[in-house]
Amino acid sequence: MSFYLPLGDDEFRPTRSTESPWDTEMQHGGPPAALLGRVLTVEGLRLARISVDFLGPIPRRDFRVEVSPIKPGRLTALNEARMLVDGRVAVTARAWHLAPGPKPPVGTPTEQAAPLPEDESKFPGMEDWGYGQSIEWRVTKGALGEPGETHVWSRVRMPLIDGHELDGQDRALIVADSANGLSAVLPMDRWLSIPPTMTTTLLRPATGDWVHLAARTILSDDGLGLTSGDLHDPDGAIGQVSQPLVVRAR
Repeated sequence: MSFYLPLGDDEFRPTRSTESPWDTEMQHGGPPAALLGRVLTVEGLRLARISVDFLGPIPRRDFRVEVSPIKPGRLTALNEARMLVDGRVAVTARAWHLAPGPKPPVGTPTEQAAPLPEDESKFPGMEDWGYGQSIEWRVTKGALGEPGETHVWSRVRMPLIDGHELDGQDRALIVADSANGLSAVLPMDRWLSIPPTMTTTLLRPATGDWVHLAARTILSDDGLGLTSGDLHDPDGAIGQVSQPLVVRAR
């Protein structure tokens, strides 16, 4: 099992593991973000920031991916990718890649995430949710499905693309777009918190199987919100997530 089946000629078929919790015919934003991050790979450079724009609900149907260079370079490069479903652009992503170099003369101390709990956590009432089942979740703060700041360790159970090994960048991006859902401050059965875009900045790819996401959401007085999240692996900090939100009653 994987999130996507490659069909050749830059076309892919999403599996049930991409399934959104709100519509079984749509995709959760995490797998598309990770897939576009993968196709934007630049040899010799490392992903430093990716901004993914969701132009509407993402159909769980076959799609094609296009990649365009914007600013090539040896030290920095900017490229764009588009996911087209039925000829319509559903998701776009722009990614900056930077060149690693010699070790600096000073190091930066980093805080460690909370220890990995022994017991797996489940989303209540979402036992058949494809994307939710594709990841093992272990909560270190808050609770799945309850409003408020929530911190979780996550372990992706399957490859992003069938026949291709999952890597540390994949692991981080597959879960990054979950930040707003994990930390929603209003009951999700009565309130919508829609993130039209998600930006993840990575210091480095994750090492090992587990990625920790510490997510929190704040609201304005006029129907907007902001979700932010800190990403860690067992060795320390690896990046940050940011999502602006439109907040409305259902």
